[in-house]
Amino acid sequence: MFGRRRKRSEDVVGDAGHLDDVTSEELAEDSASDAQDSAAESRVRLEPEPRPDGPWDLSEVRDPAEGRVDLGGLFVPGVEGMELRVEVAGDAIVAATVVLRDSAVQLQGFAAPKREGIWVEVREEIASGITQQGGVVDEVEGPLGWELRAQVPVALPDGTQGVQMVRFIGCDGPRWFLRGVISGQGAVQPQTAGLLEQIFRDTVVVRGESPMAPRDPIVLKLPEDAQMVAEGLQQPDDDRSRFAGGVDRLERGPEITEVR
Repeated sequence: MFGRRRKRSEDVVGDAGHLDDVTSEELAEDSASDAQDSAAESRVRLEPEPRPDGPWDLSEVRDPAEGRVDLGGLFVPGVEGMELRVEVAGDAIVAATVVLRDSAVQLQGFAAPKREGIWVEVREEIASGITQQGGVVDEVEGPLGWELRAQVPVALPDGTQGVQMVRFIGCDGPRWFLRGVISGQGAVQPQTAGLLEQIFRDTVVVRGESPMAPRDPIVLKLPEDAQMVAEGLQQPDDDRSRFAGGVDRLERGPEITEVR
């Protein structure tokens, strides 16, 4: 998606017309590119890592609704004082955002190959996209494994350009992939995001048995007892600047107030 086609040795020979015109530097660079491509392909096809601490598959939990909000495709842990916001794409709910004080984590499930993890490949694509936007990305090993800590360019309410700190976390499961996006203080100071990280770990993913193409979003639903707050209410400018913008347009959607 973000890659570009590299010239292989036969392409270089064809362009030059004669092998004598091909420099040793071009051949060496091409060989290195081929080696990098092979290494990347082997990384992408890695088996999903074990998940001894979650996130969980539906088959691994006795009662997924215990202490969690039922969103259909995800069971999201409920904690005292949190707000749960849903993200809508067309007519479908595809993501949920848990807001806790001055931090938030967006949760989104996707279909994935049966025996292949995709988090390595997804990280590379996210990092490439942010870099192309002029942002800065660091790949680090955090409490949840490998993650991206990014500075994403955003438009501020006054029309100027600013930067939003964001953490991209992810986990490969059986035929699914769960991505989390931590923003707010939990991204600026990762050591304060312990509760958000625990929410990610304790989320239950319901992939279902229906055929789905890899990377198709797992559709969510509203809880039966949801109390909706219309979009646009209670949205001061300083709050929007903290949660809006970036690669995934982290805009506030309809809100469900859950107090546990």
